[in-house]
Amino acid sequence: MVTEGLEVRSVGNSLLLHETALIEACNLKFAIEYKLKNMEAASEALTDMPPRAEEELDAVTLHNQALIGMDSSPGDGFAKLQYLLSQNPFPPETFANLLLLYCKYEYIDLAADVLAENAHLTYKHLTQYLYDYLDAVINMQTSPQDAYHKFDAMTQDITNELRKLTKRVQEIRQSADEDQIRKAVDGYDEALERYLPVLMSQAKIYWDQQDYSQVEKIFRKSVEFASEHDVWKLNVAHTLFMQEQKFKDAAGFYEPIVNKHYENILEISAIVLANLCVCYIMTNQNEEAEELMRKVEREEETIGDTKKTFHLCIINLVIGTLYCSKGNFEFGVSRVIKAMEPFERKLGTDTWFYAKRCLVAMIETMAKQMVVMRDAVVHEVLQFLDKAEAHGRDIVTSLDGPLMEIAQVDSAKKTVTYEARQIKALLMKVINY
Repeated sequence: MVTEGLEVRSVGNSLLLHETALIEACNLKFAIEYKLKNMEAASEALTDMPPRAEEELDAVTLHNQALIGMDSSPGDGFAKLQYLLSQNPFPPETFANLLLLYCKYEYIDLAADVLAENAHLTYKHLTQYLYDYLDAVINMQTSPQDAYHKFDAMTQDITNELRKLTKRVQEIRQSADEDQIRKAVDGYDEALERYLPVLMSQAKIYWDQQDYSQVEKIFRKSVEFASEHDVWKLNVAHTLFMQEQKFKDAAGFYEPIVNKHYENILEISAIVLANLCVCYIMTNQNEEAEELMRKVEREEETIGDTKKTFHLCIINLVIGTLYCSKGNFEFGVSRVIKAMEPFERKLGTDTWFYAKRCLVAMIETMAKQMVVMRDAVVHEVLQFLDKAEAHGRDIVTSLDGPLMEIAQVDSAKKTVTYEARQIKALLMKVINY
């Protein structure tokens, strides 16, 4: 009933509930689905368990709720993990998961503090690999070069291990022992899963410096082991895309990822679809871009109002931004405006952020008299700003991150309505100059 969205009374922590082992069964089911990355099924495993109030939850359930809720409510997830860490005992995975999630959301200082304050837990709850990885990630902030060398040492160790495992798999395959082959392949896959985060973190050092050619060199060195992995393909595609001269090569890496999930296209990250469309446009394959967008549009129409989807909106925003950056504001802004319709479903903190950048860039270019916009386009932009003003009263434009509330100072000025009026005033000033 909870899974179906109905409110039900807590059953409490009775002896009968303990004897059924239903809570343990649901948590084990969650663990299996979570490991397989079936997040919807994992979430259902938690809501399917007998209902209890939050203060009645056992430590394992609270830990699992924190993990599954990180994408939708990171602040709440961090609060649960921090609370568990203060309890004795706590689920052994709590310490490592809290540190890794701090690093994921780039709260590196907090990760460093937790590690320093709980030095006694490192030996008990962190493997040598995990400790070395976290140490290198924390070092990235203060000394990127030191961090790079630490990651390099780790990749060397895992690379040697992968080579030995490759040789082992080849030897066992000759014996035709299915059970041994499966164990050897699983061992290789586990080593690869440890290799990829280290490789990506090492590449991120140069990515943050916008040195994309150096990032590409790092990925080239890992072709031998990682070239069939989707995470590797995706990051190579992004790296080639950012260099702006290799759109055809980038499309070659994006396409297999899109084709793999083509029948369920909304499962693919919107930015992957948007970047592939840009690659097609930049290599004069407009028909392919339009076909991809039509496919996304059809899928979104099938879902209807049951779920908010931003895929087509983000694709149009990215394409609009591309044209605006090339100086074609007329087409670019029209794409941005199209992306935000209907406003009640598409206008949000993130989508407004990218839409307003294009409008402000257009107004700046007009003010410098580098471009003259047709009256029809200006009128369209003014109408767009009026609609944004009407629908944006409760939509904030600035969040201070998942661990902080919306800044209270001048909170009325942190809404889409306020910013839409500001941009409209600027545009009126420029056209009436």
